Amino acid sequence: MASRRHVPKRLGIGLLFFLAIASSALAQQAELLVNASTGVVVAARNEGARIRPASLTKMMTLYLTFEALGRGTLSWDEQIPVSARAAGTVPYKLGPPAGGSISVREAVNGIIVISANDAAIALAERLGGTEDKFAAMMTVKARRLGMTNTLFRNATGLTADGQLTTARDMAVLGLALQQHFPRQFPMFAMKTTTFRGKPLKGHNYMLDLYPGVDGIKTGYTSASGYNVVTSVQKGGRRYVGVVMGYPTDKARDQRMTALFRQYLDGGSATSPQTGTTIGGAVGLY
Repeated sequence: MASRRHVPKRLGIGLLFFLAIASSALAQQAELLVNASTGVVVAARNEGARIRPASLTKMMTLYLTFEALGRGTLSWDEQIPVSARAAGTVPYKLGPPAGGSISVREAVNGIIVISANDAAIALAERLGGTEDKFAAMMTVKARRLGMTNTLFRNATGLTADGQLTTARDMAVLGLALQQHFPRQFPMFAMKTTTFRGKPLKGHNYMLDLYPGVDGIKTGYTSASGYNVVTSVQKGGRRYVGVVMGYPTDKARDQRMTALFRQYLDGGSATSPQTGTTIGGAVGLY
């Protein structure tokens, strides 16, 4: 009898624990949809929640790479060394050996298509001397762009203490990439690339799930969940959507698609739900 009397209590404690975990996970989901031409926020939920960015981090790695290319301090054909640190990182990666090299173009293509971690580290070490110094450069640039709640610790997005961002800040970064690098931005629509004869296929499924999508970046770690920043053209306008913290890539993509269908197909984007704007720091309005 004693054990029977304790069963409800144990179940109650277990249920409360489960609900607490579920509530915590739910609070870490976030989304935002913004008109890229005006900076007007069309829809938002938990857009200020601080979430681990995962490979969305590589958007900033590429931003600084494109800047260096524009300054002429880096060239597309330059061969950059692959350190032991870069070669020893976890997949996805291109896979050149330590002591080898890859071209800047190979690195950029690898980051965009398969989110190559070794390529991101190689670029970081080339531009910053060390990945830690490059991460500090990333954070400085984030502040200049108006990303007020983002801290970068590495160039890849692999889980690191303190490396956090928000859906709002990721939208600002997506908008900045569009506005500041119009010649490079179409690269984010690549679905495949080839690395030294080996075909590589990407995993940004949004490129096929909704008409008008033309990039830009997915991300996942077990600590962050599944994230995506998506650019789409609809009705003569361009929008950027952000969805973060979902349990599967399918759930993430379904939520992004649902946002587009609700606000873009239904015409709700002409009547913003939030009345707020973002992106002033990157020159959108």
